[in-house]
Amino acid sequence: MSTAAIPGAPLPVRTPGSRARGRHRRPERPEIRTGSPALVLAVPASAGPESRSVVEELLSIVRSEHTGVQAAVGYLPTAGTEASEERTVAELLATAAEAGLPTPVVVPLVPGPHDFLTGLHALAAEYGATVTDALGPHPLLAEAVHVRLSEAGLARADRARLFAIATAADGVVLTTVGGEDAAAAAGITGVLLAARLAVPVVAAALDVPGSVAAAVNHLKETGSERPALAPLVIGPEADSELLATAAEETGCPSAAPLGAYPTVGQLIASTYLAALPTPTAEELAEAEAEAAATGGAGEGSRRAHAAAEGPVEG
Repeated sequence: MSTAAIPGAPLPVRTPGSRARGRHRRPERPEIRTGSPALVLAVPASAGPESRSVVEELLSIVRSEHTGVQAAVGYLPTAGTEASEERTVAELLATAAEAGLPTPVVVPLVPGPHDFLTGLHALAAEYGATVTDALGPHPLLAEAVHVRLSEAGLARADRARLFAIATAADGVVLTTVGGEDAAAAAGITGVLLAARLAVPVVAAALDVPGSVAAAVNHLKETGSERPALAPLVIGPEADSELLATAAEETGCPSAAPLGAYPTVGQLIASTYLAALPTPTAEELAEAEAEAAATGGAGEGSRRAHAAAEGPVEG
């Protein structure tokens, strides 16, 4: 009972509430341990106004999700892009090595296979850095694509709302970059998207000539009258002209790229957390001892074991 309900109590004292229970409770966020390696978000492009705004917003989401994470953007210019004054992945890894810091965890900012990953792995190997998998396929990416389609008036916001949208697509081409391998991987996210939209979804590669047009024709041949394009593209990894050309050549409306949609930031954070080294028994014991010395043994133990268990899937 709170003292606010006791007559004559001088000041109300907030009573801690019990932790929410049940399958719909919000998972606890694991604490980033002191001394953990930094997160380097590897961007397959040179810095520019558009790419910079997207990646900085994504890092803002990551930091809000997990306080204490040390994160930075590292660019990895691809062929045909110009150099910039922004830090590259190589510079960030070299700086950490020179300072004697733990080798950063490198998270590539791509939803699937991409040409720049080969060079990124070779670069990381020089410093012994860990490169995580790409961000997809993943249900959160399907959610982000769904939202972008609804924002463009090409899909209902959710299936629970049964009102009709005259411009809603009755077939979707999920467009990505990275060649046929990327299109094959995008097909998995496409299955998840089709389940959300209840319309057929096929994947195609923007950087493979004729791939998008063939996918659109396939949808039309199988009964779709209003196919639309849905980019499975975050932004910096794809030439914006590819998106515009695909829409123009096929005559299909297109949703916007995923950009800094919140679930993309959440995926970056969870991917980084999954790559962190598991605390040893000695480190857990030290955390408990330190917490006990400061009067928070129970809380310190809980946080230490939460860090050991890693991220909880929502």
